[in-house]
Amino acid sequence: MPGAAMPRRIDPSLIPSRPNLKYEKGLWQAGVEYVAGVDEAGRGALAGPVCAGAVMLPPKNSIFRQLKGVTDSKQMTAKQREFWAAEIKARAVSWGVGFASANEIDSIGIVPATRLAMGRAIEELDQFVEHLLIDALLLPEVSTPQTSLLKGDARSLSIACASVLAKVARDKVMIEMDNNYATYGFARHKGYGTRAHRTAIKQYGPSEMHRLTFRPIREE
Repeated sequence: MPGAAMPRRIDPSLIPSRPNLKYEKGLWQAGVEYVAGVDEAGRGALAGPVCAGAVMLPPKNSIFRQLKGVTDSKQMTAKQREFWAAEIKARAVSWGVGFASANEIDSIGIVPATRLAMGRAIEELDQFVEHLLIDALLLPEVSTPQTSLLKGDARSLSIACASVLAKVARDKVMIEMDNNYATYGFARHKGYGTRAHRTAIKQYGPSEMHRLTFRPIREE
């Protein structure tokens, strides 16, 4: 139920060796054909937007084999993510990405901004969605039936695909941002709180791309 409290941990035995179609198949077999996985990238960064992806896979078992290299985006190299992002887009029924800016994050908070980005990604889908599989969150403002899965990008192929698209899209933005804010090294660390990034913040102060409400920025 949207808005319900979610557990924070999951039994490791429930995490498969690679994301699969267990949850998608359960819905497909129940007659729910149009299922979209949703995930974010950049929630813990100190700068730049948070990005969300939404991916609707075709309701067929063969998609598991066709997307065999897709896993949690954090476990993939940049080259692997780029390759599989193209495969996901080519094979998905529909896909979308959405962003919430650093200013929006500062204005409403990171969790509401993450939900905002997810809602924008869902709006980019050109196919009506019957059910959402979401990594770790629920979207109370979205009326579509939904299931929240802790470690969803490791358990659901749809969510893993969404995580890949979100990560690739956000990395592209951060690399482009580096052209205007080269002193911070965004192209290298993508806005996360590395030692080099924190040193640059101390030396130059935060830019307008930084999340000023985040503690490491406030305390510098």
